Amino acid sequence: MTKPLTIMISVLAMTCVQAQTEAPFDVTEVTKFDEPWSMAFLPDGRMLVAEKKGRLQLVGQDGQPFGSVRGIPDVDYLGHGGLGDVVLHPEFEENGLVYLSYVEGAVGRTRGAAVARGRLTLTDRRGTLSDLEVVWRQYPKMVGYGHYGHRIAFDDDGYLWISSGDRQKFTPSQDMQSNVGKIVRLHDDGSIPADNPFVEYDSTDALVDDEGVYPEIWSLGHRNPLGMTYDLNGQLWAIEMGPRGGDELNRIVRGGNYGYPTVSNGEHYDGRAIPDHDTNPEFNQPVLWWTPVISPAHLIAYSGDAFPEWHGNLITAGLSSRAIIRIEINGDTATEAERFPMGAPIRSVVQGPEGALWVLEDESREGTGRLLKLTPRN
Repeated sequence: MTKPLTIMISVLAMTCVQAQTEAPFDVTEVTKFDEPWSMAFLPDGRMLVAEKKGRLQLVGQDGQPFGSVRGIPDVDYLGHGGLGDVVLHPEFEENGLVYLSYVEGAVGRTRGAAVARGRLTLTDRRGTLSDLEVVWRQYPKMVGYGHYGHRIAFDDDGYLWISSGDRQKFTPSQDMQSNVGKIVRLHDDGSIPADNPFVEYDSTDALVDDEGVYPEIWSLGHRNPLGMTYDLNGQLWAIEMGPRGGDELNRIVRGGNYGYPTVSNGEHYDGRAIPDHDTNPEFNQPVLWWTPVISPAHLIAYSGDAFPEWHGNLITAGLSSRAIIRIEINGDTATEAERFPMGAPIRSVVQGPEGALWVLEDESREGTGRLLKLTPRN
């Protein structure tokens, strides 16, 4: 990892009507990682940065390395697979719990996403995860290497939310006997909340599963939701990659069916058409969609003071668009407000303790994925 380097670049902001203005931030290169995927700030100001190959790095805001965290689960690194999200428990300062998503191998060359939690012990020089336990698994395990989703979020009530991609298999997204192509809601220990939309209990308070419906499911019909966040009003949003066209921003509601693969505003990669959302009004339609695609990889709701004009907006990281995109929301509607070209695919964007944006580039060449800090332009 390298020493911080301030880069005074002139980034252009492009709105959805193609107007161009100067971006309101300066960019500082802090350090570099090997295929970084996600990051989380610790109460002491240091960061955890997950690298896809299976390393969880502990680093200071100045780029100072503190080594790899010990006790990380083995990951299946191939295609889209590897170590994914890293999220602190809402009561981390009391319980020390860290949640990791990753891809695990199984029999017959199958694989799937999983979420585990462990207790993080920190010293001045390193970190260690102990008491690791798996709290969720993608089922069924499948062959192939794509569309795991596996973003993690907590709400204000402490519920655990996980996005589960369709594994490039299409039909499981509508299959209630699979948690593939879904958004799931759990207690923090992985148990099922009694008020989930597809939960049924009998008179003895025993879980009824005669039909094999997965009771963890909150919504279905998703393709590859790689961003998930609550806005400042407590509404859950998810952003997902469409097929050939039709990337979607969805307002997630209890029991909602977002239609994939029956409907999409994109088409199959071989050119075959998929009916648009408006042809099947029984499905939840996206609030905002993109063709050409932006390839969204992460989503946050901005609540800081560094960029006061962005307060309450959604910010998404773009891979193929090589951009950071600001989205204004107004109740049930959303509009792309600005697009900031960054010159590289963007994997993750996180709000820092003082409201700055911290950005991870998605670069597969070893040691080329930069960690950038975006601060208000002087």
